[in-house]
Amino acid sequence: MDHFNYRNGELFAEDVSVAEIAKKVGTPFYCYSTATLERHFKVFSEAFDGANALVCFAVKANSNLAVIRTLARLGAGADVVSEGELKRALAAGIPASKIVFSGVGKRPWEMEAALKAGIHQFNVESEPEIRVLSDVASRLGMEAPVAFRVNPDVDAKTHAKISTGKAENKFGVPWQDVSRIYGEAAKLPGIRIQGVDVHIGSQLTDLDPFNNAFHRVRELVMQLRQEGHDITQVDLGGGLGIPYDGTIPPSPLSYGAVALEAMGNLGVQLIFEPGRLIVGNAGILVSEVIYVKQGAERKFVILDAAMNDLIRPAMYDGYHHIDTIIAPTGDVELEEADVVGPVCETGDTFAKGRKLPPVAAGDLVAFRSAGAYGAVMASTYNTRPLVPEVLVKGDQFEVIRARPSLDELLQLDNVPAWLDND
Repeated sequence: MDHFNYRNGELFAEDVSVAEIAKKVGTPFYCYSTATLERHFKVFSEAFDGANALVCFAVKANSNLAVIRTLARLGAGADVVSEGELKRALAAGIPASKIVFSGVGKRPWEMEAALKAGIHQFNVESEPEIRVLSDVASRLGMEAPVAFRVNPDVDAKTHAKISTGKAENKFGVPWQDVSRIYGEAAKLPGIRIQGVDVHIGSQLTDLDPFNNAFHRVRELVMQLRQEGHDITQVDLGGGLGIPYDGTIPPSPLSYGAVALEAMGNLGVQLIFEPGRLIVGNAGILVSEVIYVKQGAERKFVILDAAMNDLIRPAMYDGYHHIDTIIAPTGDVELEEADVVGPVCETGDTFAKGRKLPPVAAGDLVAFRSAGAYGAVMASTYNTRPLVPEVLVKGDQFEVIRARPSLDELLQLDNVPAWLDND
């Protein structure tokens, strides 16, 4: 469920006309709904009512400070994968005690920043990483709270580029080496072993892979305890999908039931890292039609948004439902067209053979489910400025990231003195 609905034939974000935002902000732009963010976080959290659970929003899904602060006010923690994301989470008001630091390539200075902040846990992904973390913590006279991310070799049945729990993926330590790695890590100075972490992939629409992975983790926790490790934290990651193409994924309540059944009476704090599930359907990307071009074999709808603004279709073959801002009437016949952007790449294609109402230059369209991995993955390819982000709350809206000017974009570059003496 989201809060982008038609009223009298016009698309609204909560109580604000999307067309009115476009007039004031210009296109393309991202628009997020506060009510949807809040609802999704509450629905997920309520799946674990009565359990000792910490819900850490995966900042990589959408790192805008206003989005993170909206969730922080609801009690969210944060899952971060860089020092930059750590600083964003702290700046947005998330306590360090609710932050977990994931990622396969943490640098020493990032570890130091996280230790000094007092984060809840490091999710360590390799033996070299634990040795570096030990050195950093020892130098600071501190102790790093650690969970190893274990790779359970479970097929998540998702896109190959967002599968993270198979043996061939770069994430986590091998399942068969876990006992040895925990034993060696426990002897290192500056390290406090406290948990186990698993995350098998993103955009999962089947509970079976979760169930398989979670039960494997349960067995591992019991084994590690028998080996003398005080395991008090289990991070079960994120990954529950959203309905991009109309496929209805399992509900958070069903997901929660699987997690709670698998963890049973282990007496641990459960940590979850939802990202897409919270913010994906809370955002749309609004774009204007530049041209409608009739090719030799097909029609092209050319938009002012491009692959650098929303890269999921080009990178993951991601599907996004496309709505016109003005709703079609019931007797309008849909037309098949390729929806493309203006970037000089064949890959700058959002949809092929998509059936749409007839559109013309100047019409507005909205890409649904664009709140996750949209603005955060954008670039300035073709020297196109990053697009604005807008947050709506009721009948109010605010630009929460402005569109930089071309002059501001150019000022990021520096011309060496030897090229500047003409």
